[in-house]
Amino acid sequence: MSSINSIFKQIGPGLLYAGAAVGVSHLVQSTRAGAEFGFELIWVILIAHLVKYPFFLMGPLYADQTGHTILDGYKKQGKWALVLFILLTASTMFAVIAAISIVTGGLAEYLFNIGWSAQIWSLVILTGCMIVLFFSGYSFLDKAMKWVVIVLSLATAVAFLFAVNESGSAKESAIAFDWSNTTNLFFLIAFFGWMPAPMDISIWHSVWRLEKNKTQFKKQKSSNLDFHIGYFGTAVLAFLFLGLGAFTLYGTGIELKPGGVDFSAQLIGVYTSVIGQWTLPIIGLAAVVTMFSTCITCLDAFPRSLAVAFRLVDTKWSRRINYKVLLVILTLGAGLILIFVLENMRQLVDFATTISFLTTPLLAFLNYKSFVELKKETGYTLPNGLNALSIGSLVFLAGFAVYFLVVRFF
Repeated sequence: MSSINSIFKQIGPGLLYAGAAVGVSHLVQSTRAGAEFGFELIWVILIAHLVKYPFFLMGPLYADQTGHTILDGYKKQGKWALVLFILLTASTMFAVIAAISIVTGGLAEYLFNIGWSAQIWSLVILTGCMIVLFFSGYSFLDKAMKWVVIVLSLATAVAFLFAVNESGSAKESAIAFDWSNTTNLFFLIAFFGWMPAPMDISIWHSVWRLEKNKTQFKKQKSSNLDFHIGYFGTAVLAFLFLGLGAFTLYGTGIELKPGGVDFSAQLIGVYTSVIGQWTLPIIGLAAVVTMFSTCITCLDAFPRSLAVAFRLVDTKWSRRINYKVLLVILTLGAGLILIFVLENMRQLVDFATTISFLTTPLLAFLNYKSFVELKKETGYTLPNGLNALSIGSLVFLAGFAVYFLVVRFF
């Protein structure tokens, strides 16, 4: 028991990663993949976790080896790398937070049913998260996320087991994935883009790692354990969510709704239809808390990592930009999207995930180059297997992105 308690105290950033990842990519995209194509796209989960693994690991690994975030590795490549990271982050963060919060708002309205629109719920949730982060910061996230992820994992596993038991064999309206169908292809890109999470989280992880080490120093072995619990835990949850969609919706002819509240009603219905209506408060609350955790972790991570980048740029104006200023700007920007731009939740989610897909090779390359520079400086080298996987994954990610651009525009 004492060893379990010791491990539980050590983990932190890995579960923050899980909390940020198990949101839109799992609750929305994985369920949609299973509902539309059954288990046909299960390979996307496998490939995504394989090719992104080395670059996600590089975040906490760099922090352990150097005592600095991986953004310091970007700076050693030249300030252009930091500027590129800032531009990529600024181009995606408002849409990402808006997409996450609208799903959260839809779930909240379905559960509490007080007559608010998903937009109003989203604005209330965003404001609440901003206030909590403004006055508490990392310590709140570190303590709360452990229990949130545990509750979500147990609820999802139970729902999946009941779905397997209750699923029928007739799939009269089942369709196959068609590579020549651009709609299918664009969904595949969106699914892959945030599976298991956007590449930005590798950077967030290194920032969170240092925040954790401020309170309690951990050896590299503990950091790797923490990372792998979060990383492979999200892989298992992705399979479970895809399975829920496949067992309960695939072949039924039921199409998932694009609106926030309507989609949320269907999503909760997936759980309650196979377990029983008595589980509605439990499952609904678990889903809302899960999306709330994703919302608050991402709302923390974007400005926290950007604040580090601006500080490293080290100009007179950039040193004035801090975490709290960026937190308020991000909340206001996402709020404006929710008020003036939002028309379709599913389109917003697909847009945000597609942009993340296109930026993935760039951030992966910068992560890898950080370790090339680290080798020159300290002599530290990535293990041979990890290095080979990194190079192969870079080629795959870049090639896949080029393929999408060719299909999309030419």
